[in-house]
Amino acid sequence: MRSVRSHVGGEWIQGQGSGAELHNPTTEAVVATASTEGVDFRAALAFAREVGGPAIRATTFTERGAMLRAASRAIHGARDELIALAVDNGGNTRSDAKFDIDGASATLAAYADLATELGDARFLVDGEAVNLGRSSRLAGRHVFLPLEGVAVHVNAFNFPAWGLGEKLAVAILAGVPVVSKPATATALVAWRIAELLVEQSIFQRGVFSFVGGAPGDLLAHLGAQDVLAFTGSGSVGAQLRAMPNVIASSVRVNIEADSLNAAVLGAETSDETYDLFLKDLAKEVTQKTGQKCTATRRVFVPRARLAEVRDAIVDRLAQVKVGDPSRDDVTMGPLATRRQQRDVLEGIAKLVAAGAKVVTGGKAPEAPLGVEPGRGFFVAPTLLEVGSTAEAGAVHELEVFGPVTSLIPYDSTPELVAGVRRGGGGLVSSVYGDDKAFLRAVVLGIATAHGRIVIGTEKNAGAAMSPGLVLPQLVHGGPGRAGGGEELGGVRGLRLYSQRTALQGYGPLLESLVEGGKQV
Repeated sequence: MRSVRSHVGGEWIQGQGSGAELHNPTTEAVVATASTEGVDFRAALAFAREVGGPAIRATTFTERGAMLRAASRAIHGARDELIALAVDNGGNTRSDAKFDIDGASATLAAYADLATELGDARFLVDGEAVNLGRSSRLAGRHVFLPLEGVAVHVNAFNFPAWGLGEKLAVAILAGVPVVSKPATATALVAWRIAELLVEQSIFQRGVFSFVGGAPGDLLAHLGAQDVLAFTGSGSVGAQLRAMPNVIASSVRVNIEADSLNAAVLGAETSDETYDLFLKDLAKEVTQKTGQKCTATRRVFVPRARLAEVRDAIVDRLAQVKVGDPSRDDVTMGPLATRRQQRDVLEGIAKLVAAGAKVVTGGKAPEAPLGVEPGRGFFVAPTLLEVGSTAEAGAVHELEVFGPVTSLIPYDSTPELVAGVRRGGGGLVSSVYGDDKAFLRAVVLGIATAHGRIVIGTEKNAGAAMSPGLVLPQLVHGGPGRAGGGEELGGVRGLRLYSQRTALQGYGPLLESLVEGGKQV
């Protein structure tokens, strides 16, 4: 039986007591335990600030990039081992496990490339000098300097590798030490990655710490120079923002939360655009068993095309093979935990009670491939349908975090735009069509309610990426119910971990002070 440990204060610590149980979602067998009982989190944060902080701030962007490159290679080198853990503890198919693990190594590599561009500087200079008088004798400049605290990263259960990697990459490049806390239920992948990073001495002492189990009072010790980056439910995010020390010290909090992402089909589409819409939708409903913050939860189609689209989606979902994710013929595994399965089934029931109709799925499959009867946390791929955007109140309010999406017809572009915006803020929505006027009206109409919008047309159908793919070059986050946060986006991501300070004084002196910085 594996026992997940924490790496804090520069050493591995085994928590006391029996700890929480980690399960195989297919067989329901216990595969590991995790405990943080007895861990001194105040001391752990102090060590990261006092030992890791000065060490990472003393390095250049080039040197930080070398660390990130080494971390990327460490993860890629253990790829098969990590995939096996993801199948065992996350219920991932091999394809889904690759998506998570390769996402982690690719994001780390992308920020290593960015580090090369930033070069041997240690901080960022924001923009050009501004004369505050008639000459440069009185001028102003802005600099971004790394915060002198610690970045605490609390990640969700669905992406134990990618969640760790994407947050780690940005904080390290910014020059801030990290304490990484994965969701306990699926922590085996993240724990093994942490072991690799420590075994290979990739970061200086104190720069990387890992919490394997419950967070205890970790967050109660955050202060003014610290950052909390959280991925999870909106309700928990609200609780974190309301913590007394977070409020009193104005701790920076970045939240990535719920998101009722939409896929919009226009009335005028080429065959290529329509095929792209169906392909993306099928992937976004079933990849990672729908347990993605970027999964498509609402599908808006012209009423005249409703029957056509409904039949096409049902056909696509019927091709999904649900069962033991270790089998090569299975294309969708179980949900990660029994609680997730229960929440998804209850969520479907709530949507049906509010007027939605089950088109296909809506329950646990009768005989998942290769699974003992009655075992596993399975839910069939599910398509619901509502009569109109006006009748679809619940589907704009409740996110069912599983292989579930709702089909919604629309009769006009204004109605469509209003319907998409009823989601209250999203991470990503996708719009498919070949009418430029329609695309312009919809994209600009919903842009302020989203962090990212993917546009699919016949011009890019052959090279398009699925909307659920989070790219390090583009910001990830969204307003409103999506959390109001923003991660990644290349150099933009570093600002979360930096203090922008205005310098005002004698122009030539300011120029000498910002030497050694990289202007962006």
